[in-house]
Amino acid sequence: MQWLDGLVQGILLGGLYAQYALGMALMFGVMRIVNVTHGDLMVLLSLTGISLAATFALGPWTVLVILVALGAILGLLLQRVILNRVVGSDPLPSLIATFGLSVAMQNLMLQIWSADIRSLGGGDITQASVQIGSLFVGVLPIIVLATATVLTGGLDAVLRFSRFGRALRAAAADVDAAAMTGVNPKGVYAGATAVAVAILGFAAVFQSMRATVAPSDGPFQLIYAFEAVIIGGMGSIWGAFLGAMVLGVSQSVGFRIDPGFGILAGHLVFLIVLALRPQGLLGKDLRP
Repeated sequence: MQWLDGLVQGILLGGLYAQYALGMALMFGVMRIVNVTHGDLMVLLSLTGISLAATFALGPWTVLVILVALGAILGLLLQRVILNRVVGSDPLPSLIATFGLSVAMQNLMLQIWSADIRSLGGGDITQASVQIGSLFVGVLPIIVLATATVLTGGLDAVLRFSRFGRALRAAAADVDAAAMTGVNPKGVYAGATAVAVAILGFAAVFQSMRATVAPSDGPFQLIYAFEAVIIGGMGSIWGAFLGAMVLGVSQSVGFRIDPGFGILAGHLVFLIVLALRPQGLLGKDLRP
């Protein structure tokens, strides 16, 4: 029974990881932009939301709306002010620029919030659970998984069927060719980054409700998002969702094998997938 519980809890944990990974799948998997600040932006939104809730006595769902809007603004500014200046076929300039910004953001957050851990109060919903057979499943993790599924389906539909999605895929494939057809690559990229960071607003609220947040947590969230995208396959939105599920289940089962093995189990599965199927579970094999 503990293994079934591990599977269920891993899938629920994967719902949270999927919210980390969706923005990464859009920026790194589709746009080929390496954004090292991905995890730090999530932490910044979390800490901002916690402070807003404490200062103005706001509920978590009000904070969620605010953080999604704030995330969209931060993403737009990030792309227009920094990334549009370094974007190109070579991912190294964006990696260097966002690495420097990541270090600055972590130090700024330490100055504002100190190194203390914080969390967002969610009321009774954080303790509520439902019984499924012999298992008890938390209501909040179910909401997180359902939200991640809806966000994944919505983002995938936008990329496949909307004019914006077609323009983004065209710009990602060939910036010059897309510009010749009337696409504004910088404008499209700015919109896509706004969407990517807005999704982190969901992750920020749910992470701070389920656990705790500290200014130094950003790199850990970045690693989980990166691993989920690679496991699922570059360029696949549903692949990132699947990769998050695999990562969550691996960690959950690993924790049941040994409390110190959980995180390592996820990293080992990532390395195994990378070795056996470098293109990811849903990625296309581009080897000749």
